[in-house]
Amino acid sequence: MPRKQPAPPVPGPQPAAARDLRRDREELEAIILVGGQGTRLRPLTISTPKPLLPSAGVPFLAHLLSKAAASGITRVVLATSYRADMFAEVLGDGSAFGLEIDYVHEEIPLGTGGGIRNAARMLRSGPEDPVVVLNSDILSGHDLRAQLELHQKADAAVTLQLVEVPDPARFGCVPTDPEGRVTAFLEKAPEPVTSQVNAGCYVFRRRIIDQIPAGEVQSVERQTFPSLIAAGEIVMGYLEPTYWLDVGTPEAFVRGSCDLVLGTLASAALPGPHGEALLLAGAVVHPAAELSGGTVAGAGCVVGAGAQVAGTVLLDGACVGAGAVVNASVIAAGAQIGEGAVLDGVVIGADAVIGAGNELRRGLRVWPGVSLCQASIRFSSDS
Repeated sequence: MPRKQPAPPVPGPQPAAARDLRRDREELEAIILVGGQGTRLRPLTISTPKPLLPSAGVPFLAHLLSKAAASGITRVVLATSYRADMFAEVLGDGSAFGLEIDYVHEEIPLGTGGGIRNAARMLRSGPEDPVVVLNSDILSGHDLRAQLELHQKADAAVTLQLVEVPDPARFGCVPTDPEGRVTAFLEKAPEPVTSQVNAGCYVFRRRIIDQIPAGEVQSVERQTFPSLIAAGEIVMGYLEPTYWLDVGTPEAFVRGSCDLVLGTLASAALPGPHGEALLLAGAVVHPAAELSGGTVAGAGCVVGAGAQVAGTVLLDGACVGAGAVVNASVIAAGAQIGEGAVLDGVVIGADAVIGAGNELRRGLRVWPGVSLCQASIRFSSDS
């Protein structure tokens, strides 16, 4: 069995005064959906849930939680399923983020709507209170406070964050009228009628969540939202041109981490200054090596002389040999990249060994513990 990837540390507990201030604020609750198995990111998610994968030096979820706290959220319920025990181990009670965190486990995956309904049993809000729902696949720079203000001003049942994308067929297509009211919800329509898509952050009135059937597999995208629109409920769209990224694929996961390190998107959870590279405690980089493009070198990483590592995530204890070239890749914990190897757009599992002189490209994935002998795979002829 591959070893469990140790999650990077989250910020330390806050002083008592900060915790008291958190309790004194008016309570605003959120549900974060973290139950997916992250199959698109395998082998990284074989032993670690996707929201806990290290991104820019901390668990990905740390960036969402920091944003939530900065937006006025005081309490979060995590809707867990896959490897549920790991979340509490890593995040604790939420005090490191100025939040209160509770955990709800789904024995059987209930879909987006069912997961939200299941988590709602832990909420303390009243029927008309706003409840924020966040999708843990999304990295976004949008103004959550402004979305909440629109929700309250419009007296909406639900307010959806929307973004415009070049290829809306890949997402839920959401047309709106001139006032921003949603007129339809077309999940992954083959012929989109608008470039506006569902961005994965919702503000619900609590009573709307309670109307979702309990204990059943439900989809907010295919059932809840279309039903609300058909019933004449006010469903608003909050459209804002901002940074937005679905990090569900290896390519997007790497890009998101690099953008956080470079400062393209700000995050209070980043454990260091913005720059071309972020080195965590104990990382050793030879003076003749070059790290660039928002690369992260995790704790205990070693990068040898003459190595070039660009736009890459090196997890704890990964080693890159002298003269190796690594670009736009994820190298998991304890993996070893041999001298002169070339890796471009690949995922290397934990404790894998890539022998010297190998050339791996085009989305290739190497499973944990696999060893490739010297110069055993090439994507180009010898020069």
